[in-house]
Amino acid sequence: MRWGALLVVTVLVLVTAGIYAVGAYQRFEESRTAASSVGTSAGGQIPAAPFVLFRNTASGQGYGNAATVPLSDPGGTRAISGQDCDRVYGSLDSVVCLRTNRGLVTSFEAAVFNRNWEQQRSWPLPGIPSRTRISPDGSMISTTVFVTGHSYATAGFSTATEISVPGGTSGNLEDFALLVNGERLQVTDRNIWGVTFAPGQADVFYATAAASGRIWLVRGSLSARTLTAIHDNVECPSISPDGTRIAYKKNDGGALAAHWNVAVLDLATGQETVLAEKRSVDDQVEWLDGKNLLYGLPDETTDGDSNIWKLGTDPAEQPSMFIAHAWSPSVVH
Repeated sequence: MRWGALLVVTVLVLVTAGIYAVGAYQRFEESRTAASSVGTSAGGQIPAAPFVLFRNTASGQGYGNAATVPLSDPGGTRAISGQDCDRVYGSLDSVVCLRTNRGLVTSFEAAVFNRNWEQQRSWPLPGIPSRTRISPDGSMISTTVFVTGHSYATAGFSTATEISVPGGTSGNLEDFALLVNGERLQVTDRNIWGVTFAPGQADVFYATAAASGRIWLVRGSLSARTLTAIHDNVECPSISPDGTRIAYKKNDGGALAAHWNVAVLDLATGQETVLAEKRSVDDQVEWLDGKNLLYGLPDETTDGDSNIWKLGTDPAEQPSMFIAHAWSPSVVH
């Protein structure tokens, strides 16, 4: 009788879970097919520059799609691509999209699209999409994923970062030599994430490296397969259009309660400037121009929604909303 009762309870639990899952999926599909809460149009082609590419998080049709708006009218009608992306980045001629393919078995991939949103190539990713960048000439693409964990605030997370180059990939950047104070750091416990490509220097990139409880900004060389530490406590770097400064998030909250400020580092002088944003910014900052930055923050009132904010590099300037219901900004001039 006890086994019979247990069987009945198990069946009831499974049936209830199945009903809930079906209902949740139906509600999700209804929300995706409802009219969008913002002005949209079909985006049959990447627009002429300058424009902003981003992930649309407005409720209704087009939620989760890559979208664009003219740089001159960031609050205007957004052109929806029809391509679901978790993270996007673009250039004049192509867009890279990191996405989750949900099914009986969830998988992850990177896909590259041309100006007509036609897929040119794709490749599997070993974990949850996190960061991506395209080099200024469009020839190289970096991807960072979480192999374990899903947040940089989680203890014990593990990342995998690769750079796709013509004819192949760099392999996992963890295999590059990590040089600290002129010596090779001989540790296997390391993470690399958040690549940014140096303009006008095809072999140079910057990234974050972490090992032995420390975090550095590293200068990478693809040809030498090296990562050279140049500054402490820099996460998710983003190089300025002129290549002279790095914007990044800087943790001042400790390992157990991360709080990321936005800061800018002058590469020539080593001077660091912490900016006015008081909220914790867990994003890879994007340069709007030589004096302003963009980044995403979760919406405080709606789950699954986010907004793109603008912040001046002058520490006296306060942040302001740039694009509502959006995430993962990429500015293309």
